[in-house]
Amino acid sequence: MTLLPIVIPLLAVQPLLLFPLVLPLRMSAAWTKKACTKPTAMNMARRLDVIIFGASGFTGKYAVLESVKLLANMKWGIAGRSQNKLQDTLKEIGEKAKTDLSHVPIVLADVNNQDSLINMARDCRVIVNCCGPYRLYGEPVLKACLAERTHHVDVSGEPQFLEGMQLKYHEAAKEKGIYLISACGFDSIPADMGTVFLEQQFDGVVNSVESYIVSKQTGRRELGAIHYGTWASAVHAIANMNEVGEIRRKLFAKKMPDVKPKLPERPTLHRSEQGNKWSLPFQGADRSCVARTQRFFYETENKRPLQMRAYISFGGLAEALAVSFVGAIFWMMVKTNFGRQMLLNHPKLFSFGMVSHEGPSDEAMNNTHFALYFEGKGWEEKLASPEDKYTTPPNKVIRTKVAGTNPGYGATCVALVLCGRTILEESDKMPGSGGFLTPGAAFAKTNLINELCKNGFTFEVLSTAKL
Repeated sequence: MTLLPIVIPLLAVQPLLLFPLVLPLRMSAAWTKKACTKPTAMNMARRLDVIIFGASGFTGKYAVLESVKLLANMKWGIAGRSQNKLQDTLKEIGEKAKTDLSHVPIVLADVNNQDSLINMARDCRVIVNCCGPYRLYGEPVLKACLAERTHHVDVSGEPQFLEGMQLKYHEAAKEKGIYLISACGFDSIPADMGTVFLEQQFDGVVNSVESYIVSKQTGRRELGAIHYGTWASAVHAIANMNEVGEIRRKLFAKKMPDVKPKLPERPTLHRSEQGNKWSLPFQGADRSCVARTQRFFYETENKRPLQMRAYISFGGLAEALAVSFVGAIFWMMVKTNFGRQMLLNHPKLFSFGMVSHEGPSDEAMNNTHFALYFEGKGWEEKLASPEDKYTTPPNKVIRTKVAGTNPGYGATCVALVLCGRTILEESDKMPGSGGFLTPGAAFAKTNLINELCKNGFTFEVLSTAKL
């Protein structure tokens, strides 16, 4: 058995935890209804619309590639520490895109030099931040965006960063009139916007959603399918998961409605109802992200929050067990400083050759496909208040699907760049005056889903039925 199916999930997300333990998730709030005016984009006169920060990195290069098409009608530039590396990036991506990118502006900025970050933020309206791990390098960029009233999007899937930064900067972002939106890649656009799509198609009240991620690779398989940056993000995220509980106690202090019937947790190892595949709990940021979106709509629109659980499916029982085994070893090692250093210094050894500093080839990425299957249950009838209780079990079910190609980098960067563009083009359809938001909260009423469908994603309803 090839080891690739064991680590394909890591190719798709930043801090995916490859072990069958479900982290306790208490979603209870930090959103407020405070009335504010819409952002007036005091940065309209800035030199550039968008700057891609970390453009010479692995993810950054793919963001540049997607920007050639998606930002064709905007003024955009790239930023990073090294002039030479940034110039090489423009040459490399220009050859790949068959276009001359030598005219694209270059901005020098370093996460260890706050003045340079502020100058970068002052130069544009939106920063597309590709510089991770975000736990280590994300906060200085957010501070620069707040200082200069510049919007920000990134592809973080690290729970400590996502929830910790919301706790620290949500109110400040609202006051500044800017949107700080994380998890704009595979973590967690398919799950969060997929849940938004399911609710839009349901025509009623959704009580619960279960999602199953399925990934497959066609063509030739190869080693080194995971870039080192993804591996490092996972190491740092898992090592510091103990911080999440305290963050959540502060961030989600307000109690949510006691919605029933409760969505039970499935056995750790089980077969999915859609596809009958062996599955495990998915330990990425999807469930946290969806729950924060649901809280936002409860707080701002008095909408009944749905419950969500996320799982990942495998091709067979052997693969699912192998993931559990490797994940358990990874978990144990990451809990000690010595273990972390071994994982970070010898990624190929401890990933069985799946991790490299070079990352996967274009062929391998384009041969990797993903799908998220959703099942939502609820009622056709609506009640007046989210606190009201239904006296009958759910009477309707809907099944939907979100799919795409190259989840770790291609689809991730398409979603990331489109999120940045949507802020500039459709801020009138976004909530309030700004804030640190999830993609679902920020983009539910925009055309983001339609734009994703024009650029390689599919969102579709598979079936609806009465229960």
